[in-house]
Amino acid sequence: MNTSVVIVCAGNSTRMGGVNKILLPLGERLVIGVTMQAFQMCESISEIVIVAREDDIPAIQAEAKAAGITKLTACTPGGATRQESVINGVRKISPEAELVAVHDGARPLVKPEHIERAIKDASVFGGATLGVPVKDTIKTVEDGLITDTPPRKSLYITQTPQIFKRSLYFEGIDFALEHGLDFTDDCQLVEAIGGKVCMTVGDYTNIKITTPEDIRIAEVLLKLNNGK
Repeated sequence: MNTSVVIVCAGNSTRMGGVNKILLPLGERLVIGVTMQAFQMCESISEIVIVAREDDIPAIQAEAKAAGITKLTACTPGGATRQESVINGVRKISPEAELVAVHDGARPLVKPEHIERAIKDASVFGGATLGVPVKDTIKTVEDGLITDTPPRKSLYITQTPQIFKRSLYFEGIDFALEHGLDFTDDCQLVEAIGGKVCMTVGDYTNIKITTPEDIRIAEVLLKLNNGK
């Protein structure tokens, strides 16, 4: 289906010591360049919209040109929260888009085949997100004491992209704005209005670059993915 992706990279990178992680080198490109290339290679992706800090937009546009990205149609500044940033990006997508995908700019190792699989699931269920089963036992804790041990078989680590039918996602945005809700996860927008979201299993290499050691891990994973 005709899918527009909003790539969000307007954060402050506080855990990277203020260094903008999306503009760090990764392989032969920058992080954001590798991220864009994954969506460029997807047949179902018709356009890429970038949400970023205004000062970073020229560098992102230059990287898109250097990386051969032809699907980039707009770059727009972010908002005060992630949800506001996503909404800014969604306002730039084509009216012909049937599905809206939202992806973290700092997840450069997402595989095109997994993006396509999530798009297919979203077209069936209305929404889908990439994710992987948790490997460890998870505890809920209050005041330093364990209060519960959720069954591991039902727990997943949520990744991106998160993909939704356009009408469903817009309904979720309207609901959040009407009720003054601010979510950090796009699935919550759809969950809040009773929509179904499929958990599309991806893989553990789709990491989010958050701390300095993550970029070193990403370098290793990128070489493995490229067979080097």
